[in-house]
Amino acid sequence: MTHAVADLSPSRIDHRVVDLPAGTLQFVVEACHGKLDDLIGFAARANPRRAFLFLSKVLGKHYPARPAAMVAVHQHLASLVPATQGPVVFVGMAETATGLGQGVFESWRRLHSYLPALYLQTTRYRIESAPCLTFEESHSHAPRVFLHLPQDAGAQALLRSATQVVLIDDELSTGNTFVNLTKVLQTVMSALSAVHVATICDFMGEARRGDIALRMGRPCTVGAAVSGHWQFESNGQAIVPGAAAQCGDGREVRLDDSGYGRLGRIHPVRLPLALVERIAGERVSGPTLVLGTGEFMHAAFVLARALDASGVDVVVQATTRSPILLWGDVSERLNVQDPYGEGVPNYLYNVRPEQYRRVLICHETEPNAALQALAEQLAGRLIQFKPNDYAEEIPVR
Repeated sequence: MTHAVADLSPSRIDHRVVDLPAGTLQFVVEACHGKLDDLIGFAARANPRRAFLFLSKVLGKHYPARPAAMVAVHQHLASLVPATQGPVVFVGMAETATGLGQGVFESWRRLHSYLPALYLQTTRYRIESAPCLTFEESHSHAPRVFLHLPQDAGAQALLRSATQVVLIDDELSTGNTFVNLTKVLQTVMSALSAVHVATICDFMGEARRGDIALRMGRPCTVGAAVSGHWQFESNGQAIVPGAAAQCGDGREVRLDDSGYGRLGRIHPVRLPLALVERIAGERVSGPTLVLGTGEFMHAAFVLARALDASGVDVVVQATTRSPILLWGDVSERLNVQDPYGEGVPNYLYNVRPEQYRRVLICHETEPNAALQALAEQLAGRLIQFKPNDYAEEIPVR
């Protein structure tokens, strides 16, 4: 089955008023490359610091997304990165935009294979024996973020010599997180001369957009699929915060690097051909869900894209630690266990048990009780991804 590529041609200016449980969201869409309702929806968050969520329908996180629609967004955002002669560093933001970030990086690499580039992702976890930079995402439900430095000599050299950094997130509203990140990046990127922000939704507004370069101390451009500005007026309704989404008692989960971006990648992710051919060759009378786990999103997209190219009816999504209410474009919520062992609540939205004929759960951690429970909950199968682009199916007990 072949699915149409998303239409990202420009559409007209729009104005929306959305009544949420905690208040009223008003926003003006100044530019939109595609149909707004195909790109984003709306949700309510259990977070008093930000009671609403622009819910992306092309991110593959909280809403099922077709691989072709995700590819179209990756390619569009990659095409907006300014031309440069020097090395470029791409940084995808955890947890929500790690897949988007790597997808934009790989699309850009296909357009500019002759230019050196490095992909890094931020993370909520520590990698053993790897130095890292720390910064804050102040409005987030899990504000402490790490950016580990590459250990490979070639990747280290790319980081030091890069003249441009591309920061990638699903939404840009104040720019504070990117300002914080740019300041710490300047300590290790001595040649950095320009910043570009790639995002699905840019709702900073004209005033903030003009101010962000001054705050960063570097020229800054922004490329987005949707741009405009918003205003939220609270109705005084108390918002009960969701459970903690990050350890607050000083504990840190430490991981061995799985090789998919926390310590840097130079080449696109490739899957074992035999695995793809075996899964694509199975007779399945219904849709397939390829499910990422937490920050580990991009490999799920790569697998789904390969299955889609083989004619499989497939969508992509991922579990998350983000607490979202049942409202608006979130119609289903499953509580799932944390596969990373941090002990924080995890969720899966807009998925019902037995909704899909086949569920492929992509994970980077070793098989554990949480993953087994998730597989049993969804009648799914486990696909473990290991360093050097190796993946294998793990038996579910």
